[in-house]
Amino acid sequence: MGESRYQFFLAGIIQGSRQDLNVHDQSYRNEIRSVIYRIIPGSRVFCPVENHPESVSYNDKDAKKIFLTHLGKVKESHCLIVYLPEASMGSSIEMWEAYHHHIPVITITLMITNWVVRILSDKVFKDIPAFSQFVESGGLAELLMQRFPEI
Repeated sequence: MGESRYQFFLAGIIQGSRQDLNVHDQSYRNEIRSVIYRIIPGSRVFCPVENHPESVSYNDKDAKKIFLTHLGKVKESHCLIVYLPEASMGSSIEMWEAYHHHIPVITITLMITNWVVRILSDKVFKDIPAFSQFVESGGLAELLMQRFPEI
């Protein structure tokens, strides 16, 4: 595939069910981003953590503004990629927005019986290597070309 104009939104667990200001390991974001950049050159990947690394400490007013801005970014994207080793309330809302705006949702999770995952995802992969294989085999490019033939 040549240079791309596809915009991806990289969603996934940040705090999950934590009850403190710590976050889950975010290294998955670099793994997923590197696969996309390598296989679909020219892609743009929006990563909320990269753009707001201290977001867990934001006050409510700023947090609301940023979250709503991120939902707008989801709607502007061509694909939502979600990493869920466990449930994430923010990611589920992002999935809902993508689904309602006919944006493909690709979920990486073991929670294959979860209703939100099953109903809102176009594709579900058990781990990042399975997702990478899908991308490397041309599956992601094909999905995007079918959904957005004009790009």
